[in-house]
Amino acid sequence: MDRPLQRLTVVALKKLGRDLKDARRRRRISMRLLAERAAISLSTLNRIERGDPAVSMAHYASVIFTLGLLENLRNLADITQDPIGRHLEDEHLPKRIHPAKSYV
Repeated sequence: MDRPLQRLTVVALKKLGRDLKDARRRRRISMRLLAERAAISLSTLNRIERGDPAVSMAHYASVIFTLGLLENLRNLADITQDPIGRHLEDEHLPKRIHPAKSYV
């Protein structure tokens, strides 16, 4: 059964694949050259550009690095880009801080 979350993930990967393809084309790099530089096969690059969820994240990362977009990947789950996580963390911060007991 296909759950909504899985469908959204597939949609996001397809967009990522299109974006990577567009980035490659903007740089005027052939698929063969990008595959060679990213140390992946041409068929794997083709699958990445189609957003295939079965391709390993390491292969996606290799293409992202080769295109000079690693900073985007590095910041993907950064706390500054995670307002929900920050909000949840803030909810669990202590309301009061008690002074440390001194042992003399």
